[in-house]
Amino acid sequence: MPLLIIGGIVLVLVLLIVGVIVSSNSERSLVEQRLGQYLQEDEPDAVRQDSQSAVSEWVNQRAAKSNQGNRIARDLARADMKLTVAEYFALIFISVAGVGLVAFFLGGFQIASAIIGMLIGAAIPPIYVRRQQAQRLARFNDQLADMLNLTVNGLRAGYSTMQALEAVSRELPSPIADEFRRVVQEMQLGVTMDAAMNNLLRRIPSDDLDFMVTAINVQREVGGNLSEILDTISFTIRERVRIKGEIRVMTSQVRLSGTAISIIPIALGTYLWFTNRTYMMGLFLRGPFCGFLALGTAAGLIAIGYYVMMWIADIEV
Repeated sequence: MPLLIIGGIVLVLVLLIVGVIVSSNSERSLVEQRLGQYLQEDEPDAVRQDSQSAVSEWVNQRAAKSNQGNRIARDLARADMKLTVAEYFALIFISVAGVGLVAFFLGGFQIASAIIGMLIGAAIPPIYVRRQQAQRLARFNDQLADMLNLTVNGLRAGYSTMQALEAVSRELPSPIADEFRRVVQEMQLGVTMDAAMNNLLRRIPSDDLDFMVTAINVQREVGGNLSEILDTISFTIRERVRIKGEIRVMTSQVRLSGTAISIIPIALGTYLWFTNRTYMMGLFLRGPFCGFLALGTAAGLIAIGYYVMMWIADIEV
């Protein structure tokens, strides 16, 4: 019982620190930072130091020059998480330290328990970011056909392309309204439509969106009736969404089975380690090499089985 109380206190402190970090990055500073990228404003050093700490700015500058930092910034933008790269690294560090400390207390003050907890803590933020990306991309794809219909109606009513996109940013819900609001803001700041659309495509890696952006760029080069082109694309996207939904229903059992079969052995092994360590130590009776070899082989087979089942369920439309 004392260990559970200590673990609960540590977890509350970790969540409190995470909340402070997330809330410290206000929406105002994010807007000013994004506008500064286009307007190239010379921000004084004093103001810069007030908005960000020296450590976080140093990390952001180093990350901006590395491929990994650019990839993390892109993933955070795709997940629509209001975090900088430095704050994301801080979140990972807090998760690793917090979960590792809780596992250390609950695991009988064993170093192996702390390592297991640290690995779990290191995996939580990336998994959450990928999940947010997938959910946001799915919502965007579901709204894309409605966006095209609204754009077509605006063009037929006499709107320009920019006015039609601005209507999309006002009328439709998030996330598609947020993304096209950024497109309109970039165009208002002097960015060309091609560049703004390509930026949108980098934030939203959607095949349907790529199809639409390519059609708009081609129409701007060679001419033609944009409303008719987008109307045809809207019908195609609606059919693709319908077919994908049917395939998702038919392959849901395979996906759920693959996920359950992969998670259950890992969760069961972790549970037994913290509740019945003597039973788990039976793997290492013939030496550490045999135990780690067995665990590594099991992990490899689980990964291969999960990949094969997801590959079977992944049907291209």
